[in-house]
Amino acid sequence: MLVKLSERLRLRRCAMRPSVRRCATAGVVGLALLGTGLTATGRTGSDLDRFYDQRITWSACEGLDLPKDLQCGRLTVPLDYGDPGKGTLELALARYRATAGPRGSVVLNFGGPGGSGILGLAHGRKDFLGLTDDYDVVSFDPRGVGLSSPVSCGTDATQQALEATDGEEMADPGEVLRQLRGVAAECAEHSGPVLGHIGTVDVARDLDVMRQALGDKKLNYLGFSYGTRLGAVYAAKFPRKVGRMALDGVDTLTEPLAEQGLASARGQQTALENFLTWCTEELSCPFGQDARSARTQVVDLVESLDENPVPTDFGYEFTGQDLVGAIAQGLYTKEMWPLLQRALAELVEDGDISGVEALATGGAGMPVPRRADEPLTDPEDVPLDNLPAALMAVNCADDPDRPDAERLTRDVARLREAYEEASPVFGPYRLAQVVLCYGRPRGTDYIRERVKDVDTARMLLVGTRGDPATPYRWTVETAERLGSAAVVLDNRSEGHTGYGSSDCVHRTIDDFLLHGSLPPNGSSCGGENEDRL
Repeated sequence: MLVKLSERLRLRRCAMRPSVRRCATAGVVGLALLGTGLTATGRTGSDLDRFYDQRITWSACEGLDLPKDLQCGRLTVPLDYGDPGKGTLELALARYRATAGPRGSVVLNFGGPGGSGILGLAHGRKDFLGLTDDYDVVSFDPRGVGLSSPVSCGTDATQQALEATDGEEMADPGEVLRQLRGVAAECAEHSGPVLGHIGTVDVARDLDVMRQALGDKKLNYLGFSYGTRLGAVYAAKFPRKVGRMALDGVDTLTEPLAEQGLASARGQQTALENFLTWCTEELSCPFGQDARSARTQVVDLVESLDENPVPTDFGYEFTGQDLVGAIAQGLYTKEMWPLLQRALAELVEDGDISGVEALATGGAGMPVPRRADEPLTDPEDVPLDNLPAALMAVNCADDPDRPDAERLTRDVARLREAYEEASPVFGPYRLAQVVLCYGRPRGTDYIRERVKDVDTARMLLVGTRGDPATPYRWTVETAERLGSAAVVLDNRSEGHTGYGSSDCVHRTIDDFLLHGSLPPNGSSCGGENEDRL
């Protein structure tokens, strides 16, 4: 069945989804930013005063199926904080207004890096309504993401990296470096000047401009996954501006990308095996009722699509590595398992690629976009690869390691074996993402060297024991690095982050953000609906 899958998919695509625009803009929030101008003092010059003097004008967001109470705005920030006169960027924002007179705002970042904050806020509405008792709840598309000057590498960058690091190619390190430099050049060509100013340090400075524009003396913040790295960097750069800060699914501040990728491959393989055990208990599982056989079938499915990728309506081919990216998205929470199961069943049984394609681009079930008010990016122009392109751009900007050709050869040969042992499904995919940094400019050492021993108000760090993306040990290590300000909550559960899946974690974070009450350091949440100790 798997051998003939690619041919069935080609036939299926001819009759699929008549709306090209809907699919082409998967992963982009559907809204029109009407009347979202900003006011300022009118001062000019090369300093930052004109950015800090902004006030955001909010208006209704227009788009199919968007919450009626979601409001939209925009913020102007300098392209280069080292040279504010060099140019500006527009960031897209959204918020839910406080139900009564707000005492300020709480800003959310949903992770990635590369995730749209506007999408996360629009479609996670029910999770955050409790915070609107006191706060305007705000999120944003960070620079390089979504509507905010999105970056792109073209549609085949990951495939090029896989080919460059194939075992046969590694015999010629010079050729490998040449190919990887070619990938980096493609990213620069597709992305424009924002690519050189996309790291977390820049986004943290954007957050401080946003804090001031929202009228807040201190930043109240809830960050998930990569958003915890952003929160930690903000705390290091602006320690006196930290209000109530909660970090859920804590990222590492010190491990190099190669070790991060290996940890993620292991975690995702465990999550995949748990998913397949669950799936094979259902008659509707497309891989049958034997979990061991199901694991083999997934590997065969990935290899089949890598050998025979499927042309799409949008000028690129859907490969096995695209499928791996889709599966990774579907494994983040148990709540997404039924969606992933349906998408895989459509692929295996009907040759319908639409479900896995939507997962791969982060756009399952998104509304049809309408044109956004200039100068923000038109939703129809957001590249399909924006999420993975932004993820790598930020990770590379935050990582200072750039080995030479000789070390690159040794590293990849060693890492390939370790990655494939960690996961036959996710190992090659993760390794390709890691080596995409080679050929790019060296990243900052600020995070490794200076984000530590922060002198801030106390902050809450939540780690989940069975997290497939951010291992619990990263929570412990980051808390030790941040110092006495960090308070750890141990979530003894499964899944990536705890706020959306654990009543205990949700209540503890809300209690902190709303009332300032913190649990004792080292407290824990048990399984679902269990009180913290």
